[in-house]
Amino acid sequence: MTDMILIYTTFPDRESAEKIVRELLEQRLIACANLREHKAFYWWEGKIEEGQEIGAVLKTKVELWGELKDALKRLHPYSVPAIIRIDVDSVNKEYLAWLFEVTK
Repeated sequence: MTDMILIYTTFPDRESAEKIVRELLEQRLIACANLREHKAFYWWEGKIEEGQEIGAVLKTKVELWGELKDALKRLHPYSVPAIIRIDVDSVNKEYLAWLFEVTK
C-alpha cells in the first residue's frame, strides 16, 4: 500500500467538472485529474434515469482525503455526489514523489 489514493466522482457537464478540478488544483488538494465523458444509467427518485456525465479520477495523497472530501461536498453541483476513495496498492516511485511535491 502506498500513501496515494484515487478519488472517483462524476459531474453533470464538462464546465462544472473543469471548474471544480481547477479549484482543487489551486488549493493543492489534488496533483492531477483525468476527465472522461460517458453515458450514465442510475436510479433516481424511484425510476431509472440515463444521461451524459463527466467521470473524474482525482489523484492525491491519503492525508488529504478528509479535506478533499469536504471540498468536493461543498463545491459539487449534485445533491448526492459519488465521492469514492480508491486505495492505491502500488505506484512507481517517481510518480509518487511528483504527487507529494505538488500537493500540500
